Amino acid sequence: MKELKDILSAVDAFAARGERMALATIVSVRGSTYRREGARLLLTASQQMVGNISGGCLESDVMVVADDVMASGQARFVTYDLTADDDAVWGLGLGCNGAVDLFVEPLDAASRQLRILQEAVDAEQTVALVKVLDGPRAGRWMAVRPGGKTEESLGDAALDDRAARAAGAALTEGASRILALPSRDGDVRVFAEAIRPPVRLIVCGAGHDAIPVVQFASSLGWRVLVVDQRERFLSSERFPGARQFVRADPADAARSVPLDDRTYVVVMTHNYLHDRDLLRGFLATPVRYIGMLGPRTRTEKILDELLRDGVAVTDAERARIFGPLGLDVGGEGPETIALAVLGEIQAVESGRQGGFLRARKGPIHESQKPVAR
Repeated sequence: MKELKDILSAVDAFAARGERMALATIVSVRGSTYRREGARLLLTASQQMVGNISGGCLESDVMVVADDVMASGQARFVTYDLTADDDAVWGLGLGCNGAVDLFVEPLDAASRQLRILQEAVDAEQTVALVKVLDGPRAGRWMAVRPGGKTEESLGDAALDDRAARAAGAALTEGASRILALPSRDGDVRVFAEAIRPPVRLIVCGAGHDAIPVVQFASSLGWRVLVVDQRERFLSSERFPGARQFVRADPADAARSVPLDDRTYVVVMTHNYLHDRDLLRGFLATPVRYIGMLGPRTRTEKILDELLRDGVAVTDAERARIFGPLGLDVGGEGPETIALAVLGEIQAVESGRQGGFLRARKGPIHESQKPVAR
């Protein structure tokens, strides 16, 4: 969502200067590509760009397409197929061995679509967008909320109903993809995009080693909260990237912070009793990950104490505990530890093991799963 936030801010700035704009969105990929579905690039008539859809390989060519889109006012669906052994046919020399489908559309700064996206960013909301990619309805869209509420229309009530169901499936899976939906005029190709808030990271403990954890996580666009009972350590001067500070005793921390299905917790107070109380509290919540700083024996001792106190930890709950936390990257020091911790959280969020990519069998990115219609 960080990229989307940057683009929305840039739209306002360019609109104030009277710039014409176009938006390119990756709607499908095949094979090895730099970015995935939902990546965006904002382009202007003065040749400025915000966002990223490749490693810098496609952007200049997409600018040519965008110039035509801005001049004609008509959206375009374009494909860059680089799966051949020699991609010199495009003259791009990408060597990615993948294919990318882009939807390039003229952008109106006053569009309700942008307002809905801005609301999702500001309020950390989840929303799905379904957009028609070609034919006479190209560019028409509708927004779908998690409860099924919709805004705007694709121009066909039956199509809207099918699109809403597809959007619901995309939100559940957190995946975006192209699919064909039946309509009164035949199948309509749409892009169903799931837009979800970024990872929420709760850092328990405002010590010196928490500083790079907060710094690195905020640079990724994550929602970072710092929790500590020492008010003097909870400041934007110490943690400039944190969105929120919560002063709470360890036993009350889990009841004092916002939680959702993408919340991750790092326990790093360096105080055994505090860490025990924090683990007890967060085990009773649905957070996906509880990282415990310190050796394995320390975490096992805490779990043994909780069991003696009558806190039964199920296998499912134990699977959420990562102690010691972090990937095995070697090295030491706060910055290296922060890198290992955030790498592990990203792996958990992506459903990966965090190993070497060279050892992975098959493509780096997962294949798209079908969406129920």
